[in-house]
Amino acid sequence: MGRAVWKLLRSEDAATAVEYAVMLSLIAGVCIGSVLVLSNAAGQSFDDSASQLAGVLGS
Repeated sequence: MGRAVWKLLRSEDAATAVEYAVMLSLIAGVCIGSVLVLSNAAGQSFDDSASQLAGVLGS
């Protein structure tokens, strides 16, 4: 097993795998950041809508 890992680390396939891992982690970070920002904006929008509806309905 150790020999196979060592051969992988010395080959160019390992560099490609590392590049893909870095790209994947960056994409995941951007996706998580986007979800956090959009969820806060959506929550604020729903809160504003609820306040306006409460004002119109007189609650």
